Amino acid sequence: MKLSKIIKANFYLKYFSLTKIPLIWFCRPKIINISSESIEIKIGLNRRTKNHLNSMYFGTLSIGADITGGFLAMLCIQESKKKVALIFKDFNAEFLKRAEGDVHFICKQGDSISNLVNKTIQTGNRENMLLEISAFVPSISAEIVAKFQLTLSLKKIK
Repeated sequence: MKLSKIIKANFYLKYFSLTKIPLIWFCRPKIINISSESIEIKIGLNRRTKNHLNSMYFGTLSIGADITGGFLAMLCIQESKKKVALIFKDFNAEFLKRAEGDVHFICKQGDSISNLVNKTIQTGNRENMLLEISAFVPSISAEIVAKFQLTLSLKKIK
């Protein structure tokens, strides 16, 4: 039996979060949709992820933005079969509405991220790129509840 791309990606996300960044594991993110161009990740609103106003805690929203952009970059790095270090250089968030349900995070810059990975490998220099991630609560509305900008910084490891 061959596993689908989403099942493999979710397994890898769970393994990575459990072994490398347990705080991500605590939030229990799930990949809903993935392609070479985009990724959509969901974090459920529950006892672990909500604040005292029964909306998603801003720290949880930040984790969702981080893994949405980071996971797409990790997949591009993995496909290159080269060693590339990934960090986020800065983080900007705009919280527009309270997230009162399961939140979906989307990044649609897969092609640009892939080009950045290739450029990093070719030049050997640190390369940066601004990622834009949107968050919305589809059970309530298609309206964006938060926007994030993170600067992805990559460097080839020798």
